[in-house]
Amino acid sequence: MIHADSAADTRACGARLGQALSRLPLEAAVAITLSGDLGAGKTTLVAGLLEALGHRGPVRSPTYTLVEPYRLADRDIYHCDLYRLRHPDELDDLGLRELRAPGSVLLVEWPERAEGRLGATDLALRLAYVDSGRSIEVDPTTDLGQALASQLSDCT
Repeated sequence: MIHADSAADTRACGARLGQALSRLPLEAAVAITLSGDLGAGKTTLVAGLLEALGHRGPVRSPTYTLVEPYRLADRDIYHCDLYRLRHPDELDDLGLRELRAPGSVLLVEWPERAEGRLGATDLALRLAYVDSGRSIEVDPTTDLGQALASQLSDCT
């Protein structure tokens, strides 16, 4: 469990994750899920990750567009937000499974809305409010996820 006292700490944790991603082989396909209440810091963490990979400018949750693509560090990165999904069948129209290809990174907010239809993920992050900030629970589900999680142990 990681404790983040501020949005800056959450962003720094995302940057550590972005740095870890940049060290993976380019052919790796990575899927990371981010769960938590509204305002828990999911998009803030993604912003830190994207910045560490070279993105400049604001990062907004793709609540209305559902998928926001980026091309950074020779990778195709897809920031997805499933909050507005009305039914898990809508995932088929989004083509998220097809986006997972060598060199891609899939970052999915609100994965529970997919009801298990996303396929295998490498790393699940759960952000929550705590007394004086946020907690980030890190759950690696593959060897690749474990490699990423190991870089977050000293996040804050």
